[in-house]
Amino acid sequence: MGQGLISPIGTTQVSRIAELRRRAGSAARSLIPSDPCDIATCLLLAAVAAVALLTFPDYAISNDEGVQHHYGELIIAYYRSGFADRDLFTYQNLYLYGGLFDVIAVGLAKVVPIDPYALRHILCAMTGIGGIAAAAATARLVAGARAGLIAALALSLCGAWYGAMFNHTKDIPFAAAMMAATFFLVRLARNLPSPRARDVIAFGLLAGAALGVRSLGLLLFVYLGLATAARLPWREGRQACLRIAGLAALKTLPAVALAWLIMIAAWPWAALSPLNPIRGLFAFAEFHYAIRTVFEGRTYQMGNVPRLYVPGYLLIRVPLITLTGVALAVVSTLTPPFAWTPRRRDLALLLAAVILPLGCQVALHGPAFTGMRHFLFVLPALAALAGIGFDAVLDRLAAHGRWLAAGAAAVICACFVWDGATLVRLHPYENLSYNALVGGLPGAYRRYDMDYWFNSMPEAIHRLEAYLREKTPLETSQAPKIYSVAVCGIQLEFDKTVTLPQLRWDFRSEWDESEFFIAPTHMNCDEDLDGDIVATVERFGVPIAYVKDRRKIVKLPMATAASPSSAQDTNRKEN
Repeated sequence: MGQGLISPIGTTQVSRIAELRRRAGSAARSLIPSDPCDIATCLLLAAVAAVALLTFPDYAISNDEGVQHHYGELIIAYYRSGFADRDLFTYQNLYLYGGLFDVIAVGLAKVVPIDPYALRHILCAMTGIGGIAAAAATARLVAGARAGLIAALALSLCGAWYGAMFNHTKDIPFAAAMMAATFFLVRLARNLPSPRARDVIAFGLLAGAALGVRSLGLLLFVYLGLATAARLPWREGRQACLRIAGLAALKTLPAVALAWLIMIAAWPWAALSPLNPIRGLFAFAEFHYAIRTVFEGRTYQMGNVPRLYVPGYLLIRVPLITLTGVALAVVSTLTPPFAWTPRRRDLALLLAAVILPLGCQVALHGPAFTGMRHFLFVLPALAALAGIGFDAVLDRLAAHGRWLAAGAAAVICACFVWDGATLVRLHPYENLSYNALVGGLPGAYRRYDMDYWFNSMPEAIHRLEAYLREKTPLETSQAPKIYSVAVCGIQLEFDKTVTLPQLRWDFRSEWDESEFFIAPTHMNCDEDLDGDIVATVERFGVPIAYVKDRRKIVKLPMATAASPSSAQDTNRKEN
């Protein structure tokens, strides 16, 4: 009798264990991609990560990184002091930005034993690869694994994205967070007015991450409103729409609260007033600094650029193959029949993530400079749309014949290979890639923005050192010779790059007294001082930076040995 009582219980336990094992095995198998396109996407992401880790030292410290890193230190000091140290609120205009990336970078720099700026570049690159993964996942969610692979290729081989991944430490983290949040917004929107809790939480976390970098992350809640409106039962009347909208708002309220908490933790100024994030957004629209930019060969102040400045730069910076895919996605959305299907809702949401910010920029005629840098966050959405557009076309071609679809796929692959080869030739200046609409980099030379971060400074310095080794023999027994150098850049990268032990570099307050001059051709900075050109940094035959010897022009008394501490402050000339 005892065995009869125990046996059923034992059987139940065994069945439960077997069921748990089955579910665990199913979950594990779901994490391992089986579709060839999914496998290819994973391999692509791994390859991009490997290349990034091998090449990150090739990228210079940008003009913003020093102040951003210090801003992260000020935020940490603010919290450590119990909110008493308020220097961060008066440090330039950085208080208008969130410091999430900078706080993480500063925190990691205290425990990871590498140069803090190298760490920033690695962290930013990995974040950028996360943005590629988010774009691929979004395209896959809407149209399948092949669309995801194409989206990953489109963003990985976009020079405006890849070239920015290492030192655009505000724009890339913001863009990656925006795309990842959009992925969960698409998932969330499919189940409105009662979305799954995990999608709501993930959307809130990533929206908070975006707001923790830039106030423009508020756009995500506009997209949420649009997604809700697209799923309201408009034919059932006003009351039904209000009821559904209210339920959707109630269900997604935790995402808003979670995003707000993350935002104020990473952005202390936003915590001082509930309206500060909105004030920050309007503050950016009123920026009118003495910063110049170039468009179609004409120079503008940042507050007076043409209305189509940002869309124009997008049109000439994004690879043509990607723009073609986006156009195909738009066509597939507008093709009859015009039923409001779930796929079309998803596409409309992605299109809104591109059109809305660009439309606001054009309509409000906001300030802009350095090309499309501040609108990098639309690139992942464009890549996702390109993947979806090409996938739709390949499906239609396959209906007319397998070989026709295979031929089209080969053409698409060839175009991506061409873009990849262009980036290899540009390295590490992938950010200078322009498409055929302006004739590539040669056609953009002195007509559009060039090396505004002066990524070419390390190569220029190495070429100057090589020139001095050859032309100015240095005896190890002699005291080091100090050469004065004017640099159209920042001293932080200059000091990091110089390697020749016999040389000491002296920044002088007067550029006209400098013996050497190194400058990018961006905004014609290289023309500010005359001299004999002794070295050129170039790609595709286009000079990106020059090194000039001015010793025939400037006659200075012979310098004597001096310690590095004798060097004066940075001689930085703003563009």
